[in-house]
Formats: sequence, structure tokens, C-alpha cells
Amino acid sequence: MVLNLENVKKYFPIRAGVFLQVKGWVRAVENVSLEVDEDSIVGIVGESGCGKTTLAKLIVKVYRPTEGRITFYKDGSRYDITQDLHSIERTFRKDVQMIHQNPFDSLDPRMNIYEIISEPLRAHKIFDNKKEEREYVKELLEIVGLNTNMLERYPHEFSGGQRQRIAIARALALNPRLLVCDEPTSALDVSVQNQIVNLLLKIQKEHKISYLFISHNLDLIRYISKRIYVIYLGRVVEEGFSRDVFSHPLHPYTISLMQSVPGWDPMIRKLGNIKLEGEPPSPINPPSGCPFHPRCPYTQERCKSEEPELLGDVHKVACHFPRI
Repeated sequence: MVLNLENVKKYFPIRAGVFLQVKGWVRAVENVSLEVDEDSIVGIVGESGCGKTTLAKLIVKVYRPTEGRITFYKDGSRYDITQDLHSIERTFRKDVQMIHQNPFDSLDPRMNIYEIISEPLRAHKIFDNKKEEREYVKELLEIVGLNTNMLERYPHEFSGGQRQRIAIARALALNPRLLVCDEPTSALDVSVQNQIVNLLLKIQKEHKISYLFISHNLDLIRYISKRIYVIYLGRVVEEGFSRDVFSHPLHPYTISLMQSVPGWDPMIRKLGNIKLEGEPPSPINPPSGCPFHPRCPYTQERCKSEEPELLGDVHKVACHFPRI
């Protein structure tokens, strides 16, 4: 195992008034538990605003969790990085890297490509010799399919797909064990998306890196992920192996996501027509009971007052009345 999350929460305070007193909380992530194994691809799927990106930033330590535990595994040891990150921070920063959604925003426009890719190498003092460092950066460019004569160019001189390849090269520079991919293809043209996905799969196979792949694209998640977590309003509502979840979804929210994709498996239609209408409830004031009950066509009285637990053996679901 590489990473384990146990009952992780992230609340953001809402401040108002002269003294900026806390008037409420944005409950962005609520009791999320998940595991990422060695050499695996774990998918996280959900509609916009469900907490996917916040969860990614918790994992890479941009945010500190409000509650819960994040455990990082290294060389047979385990580290609670919510408590003692300072003891392994340099190792953790090397081993866990992130690929952002928009490659243009994630690359400093004032730095050329060589400076961008070599920045983490200099921060961690990987090379003493400038020549060795430059040769290594060239190798990284070749891995991501870019010409080595591009080193002195700047981000604005590249297309979106090329910029994302540069971002991938930078993420690979420190030879990480886990890549957190936050919708790395959603800002790209459709014609380029497949190229980036195939590149990531090739890198994962050759370098034995684990991926936590976040997307709202169900086709993509089904294609690349071994295990998936379906998130709604900051909560995991269904999890399991991809083949199980996509062949036999249990939660009405999962079914509604699948039915929203044109040309999806017609067998899913037999589970009932579940239209995902309206906007998700506000994470500032989430509904009582099951968070999905205001939009669920199968809501009963129990759903309005009692929040379901995530139950099951391998295939888990948080629903009082799953679509079995």
C-alpha cells in the first residue's frame, strides 16, 4: 500500500462581520476513507463541486484535514502525515506528486522548460553536476514525447497538450511512487485527450507508479481504473472494483451518472430511469439524512432522517435501498 485515508474531513470556515467571526462551515469533504495500493490506478468520480479537487489537495498536503488520518507507507514503515509530516516531509514531497487540471496555470510563464522541469531537482539537491541534471531533463522530455531542443522555450510557445506533457515530465522528475492526477485531460481538446491518457498509462506500466485519477469522465475512469470511488457532496457513496461498479451499480447517484452518458451500456437503463436534475445541495447546509435524498426518485422517510453507512464487502454502497 502507498496511501490510506481514514474518515478524513475538511471544513472551510465562513467568516463575516467586523471581527471576521466564524458564521458557518463549508463541508467540502466528509468522512472519506480510501486506499491506494502499490502499482495501481484508483479512480475518483463525481460531478463538479463534489469535493474531488479538495480531496486531491488534502492528499498532497496543500490543505490540512479538519479531522481524520492520512497514512503514507514507505519501505515497510507507516507515517501518519497528518501528525508527523515534518519527520518525512522531503521524502513525502518526492514520492507524491500532482498533475493539475490546467497545464497553463500550473507552469510559471517566466521560466523556460528546462527551469520548470529542473526546479524540483534543484529543490531536493538531486544533482551536483549541471551537465548530469540537463541530460536527465532531456530524458524526461523524451519519456513524455517532446523534442529535447525545446528546453529553452517558454510555456506560451506550446499547445495545451504539449504543456500537459511538460507538467507530467516535471511530476516525474523526482521518480514519485504516487501521482495524483486532477482531471489532467479535461482542459484539452478531445483529439489530444487520448494521447495524454495513453502516455500516462505507458508511464504507469513502465515505471510502476500508482495513480489516484480524478475525473468526471466515466468512460475514462472505466478504461483506466482498477478500483473506483464515487463521491457525492464530499462523501463516498459507492466504491469497488471498476468491473463490479460499472457492470452492477448499486447507488442511484452512480446509475444517474452512467445514464447521463450517451450510448452507455443499455443494461444500465434496465435499472430504472434516474435523471440527475437540479444542482447538488450546498455543502454549507447539507440536507439531513442521506445527502442524495432531495434528488433521488426512490427516497423514503428513512432516507430523510438517517444517513446511510458505507457497507459491503468488496463492493460497498452508502444507501438504505440500493438498486440490487
